[in-house]
Amino acid sequence: MQIPLRTSSTIEDYVAAQEWRRAHLSSCPFHPDGGCSLQRHGSYARLTSPGVRIARWYCPQGRMTFSLLPDFLAVRFPGLLATIEHAVAVTASTRSMEVAADILRGPEVDLPGAMRWLRRRVVAVRRSMTAVTWVTPSLVPEVLECPAIGDDTPILPKLRRALPLSVLNCIPAPLGFARVPRGEAWSIRRVPGVVRDVGSRAASRDGCRQHEVGPDRIVAASYAGSDKMIGCPCRPNPRPPPRISTVFGAPTAA
Repeated sequence: MQIPLRTSSTIEDYVAAQEWRRAHLSSCPFHPDGGCSLQRHGSYARLTSPGVRIARWYCPQGRMTFSLLPDFLAVRFPGLLATIEHAVAVTASTRSMEVAADILRGPEVDLPGAMRWLRRRVVAVRRSMTAVTWVTPSLVPEVLECPAIGDDTPILPKLRRALPLSVLNCIPAPLGFARVPRGEAWSIRRVPGVVRDVGSRAASRDGCRQHEVGPDRIVAASYAGSDKMIGCPCRPNPRPPPRISTVFGAPTAA
């Protein structure tokens, strides 16, 4: 289970000061009143962010580990929130997603793979921003919906630091910690003061459309005028030639 580590440091400051050593988890999320044997469980490295380590705790009674994720790191995505935001900004500033994928990934990655890499990030950021506007619309003015390239203050890390944990648990990755089952629509969990949810229209735009029930539709023949078509309603089927006996050399009965 991931929990945000509130920090205003950059990734360079975090690594230089080794902030994961000073990270502290005040209480167990499963047992906020105490009574469990919560203990520190070392740290682990993030392969896509060299030098970064994540502090971790373990609750033996709940059989769960808890990781303190710094505010500048993305959830369930490799790398930084600012890097993902930059990819979305490049996509918005180019004429097509193919051009943006080629700019961001370069010639080392084939275009289909680069497109899948970029599309996952664009869809995830749109889903996160939609969730934020539904849960806390006052925190997201209209200018935040289109981040600018080269902005010194990225939007996603600012939102991560500003939103409380109860709201982040209702927002999907890469900004929040809510888990979205694959192929299903995202819906806001119950938050104090929030009773709205996002319907399946957003999911259909993201490609999560389910196959229609019932039999397949009857498709008209595309080659009705072809001479090679068998069983054409315009003329009867050609009569097969009679079979010839190999012994007597005469036609056999049908």
